[in-house]
Amino acid sequence: MKIIKKDIMALCLMITIPLSNALYIILNHGKRGAYSLMTDIDRGIPFLKIFVIPYIAWYLFLFCTFVYFCLKDREVYYKTLLSLNLGLLVCYAVYFFYQTTVPRPLLAEEDILTRMVAWVYATDQPFNCFPSIHSLTSYLMFKGIRHSHIRNKQNQLVISSIAFTIILSTLFIKQHAILDAIAAIFLGEVSFNLVNSLFQRQKERNGHYIPDVKKNY
Repeated sequence: MKIIKKDIMALCLMITIPLSNALYIILNHGKRGAYSLMTDIDRGIPFLKIFVIPYIAWYLFLFCTFVYFCLKDREVYYKTLLSLNLGLLVCYAVYFFYQTTVPRPLLAEEDILTRMVAWVYATDQPFNCFPSIHSLTSYLMFKGIRHSHIRNKQNQLVISSIAFTIILSTLFIKQHAILDAIAAIFLGEVSFNLVNSLFQRQKERNGHYIPDVKKNY
């Protein structure tokens, strides 16, 4: 019973993600001016509505992966969650000072996938693009499993495949530019490595330092 209670308390920390979403909503406009980071490569990427499925599946992917980490590797759960919140704060700061936008295609068809894309467009204004939060959070799930003691070929393949498919989906449904994804991956790398180093230093101070599992990868 105590273990279940600890699990629930740890899982409740995920509420920090939707709470911080209030800042996303407040900043999701172009009233301060917005820049475009679109390149010729971006304009050459086709609009593929099928990618709306992994784009929307992002919500379930984050939740399930966090629950998996929490139940199987609590330390990686805390590292990944802290890295995510740190990354979100950086994103919000960038959105405030350097707002960007991405042009969206006209949706003329009436099939289910097009309606799903239309729903995404209707619920999310075309701002808050650089860095991409979809890409940031997906990449952090990849980093988390790479640094976990529970990693194996199967869970690494599943989590990595879904994570990078979601990152690609942001480009194919025209929610983000390539630079948005690159910046998000860079931010995810920096934030996770920073948090990971802080955890390792704390272990050293406590006298029970264990080398990061990544070093044995």
